[in-house]
Amino acid sequence: MASLNYEGCNFLRQRLVLSTLSGKRVKIRNIRSRDDNPGLRDFEASFIRLLDKVTNGTRIEINQTGTALFYQPGLLYGGSVEHECNIQRSIGYYLEALIMLAPFMKNPLKAVLKGVTNDPTDPSVDLLKVTAVPLMKKFGVDGEGLELKVVKRGMAPGGGGEVHFSCPVRRTIKPVQLTDPGKIKRIRGTAYSVRTSPQMANRIVDSARSILNKFIPDIYIYTDHMKGASSGKSPGFGLVLVAETINGTFLSAEMASTQQGQGDPILPEEMGKECARLLLEEVYRGGCVDSTNQSLALLYMTLGQQDVSKILLGPLSPYTIEFLRHIRDFFQIMFKIEQQNGDEDERKGGEKVLMTCVGAGYTNISKTLK
Repeated sequence: MASLNYEGCNFLRQRLVLSTLSGKRVKIRNIRSRDDNPGLRDFEASFIRLLDKVTNGTRIEINQTGTALFYQPGLLYGGSVEHECNIQRSIGYYLEALIMLAPFMKNPLKAVLKGVTNDPTDPSVDLLKVTAVPLMKKFGVDGEGLELKVVKRGMAPGGGGEVHFSCPVRRTIKPVQLTDPGKIKRIRGTAYSVRTSPQMANRIVDSARSILNKFIPDIYIYTDHMKGASSGKSPGFGLVLVAETINGTFLSAEMASTQQGQGDPILPEEMGKECARLLLEEVYRGGCVDSTNQSLALLYMTLGQQDVSKILLGPLSPYTIEFLRHIRDFFQIMFKIEQQNGDEDERKGGEKVLMTCVGAGYTNISKTLK
């Protein structure tokens, strides 16, 4: 069986996740080969170890300099997994991949991930909880076993956070028709602060409301101040906002404070306002899935039953565009992409696209029959 060949360090997660689901081997060469510090980074090695933990029989070969990787996926096994995530990236980096793989395991996944829960780079656990989990339910991945919770919060750079994620297994993924996002009915959010004054969270809430109150009355932003052992090792604060529509679409935005020495420090007031603007921008972009979860929705559509799935998305992010190319490589599935921009849409937001595909009819063969 020939393996798929790639070059460079970009989109490593996409390639390994799709390789694991499709069973196709992957060779990746020239990983930062011209860099002063060549090869895989610690967080990428940590991600590969996590994949090894949730599969059985995976073969991984990395050359001495770490610039070439051969990955032959085994069976998705699941079960109870504990993983210490590398603190160069937040838990969201690892969790996004687990959410893609979890429904197709042999045993229901119960994962305990430790590390950084909120940083300015990756989607935070709070964000995935309010957007990715409702999206999974639309594709039929639901039930009592589906849960994502922050037990301890850990900000960058020290980390010290802990997250529990559990997900039931599904034999097949059901096709969806999500073409009308609907109007926004309420906005919810969480402002959190750790190892700083609890007043920080209140200041963030007040400034975010000063902008959002002009648009909609139903706004509730929780404040979450974790103390002691559950507050991690580094100080910080942040805000996650989610707008829910009458049709059950969740659009989100978030910001987290940067650590000392990285970027300009941001005041809580500025953060609240900036995050509110980001949420309004996400609403303006439109679509039935926010930009963070575009690739998750497209993956579930690809793996759905052999039936037509349709979903309306806002402008595709560069990450999503590359993901579509990889889906074509691994599953030979092509999406029909239609631009939706009537006169009315010009007022409503950017270039929306209607994505249509026929699922690959992927069946979870390793799921034990009850």
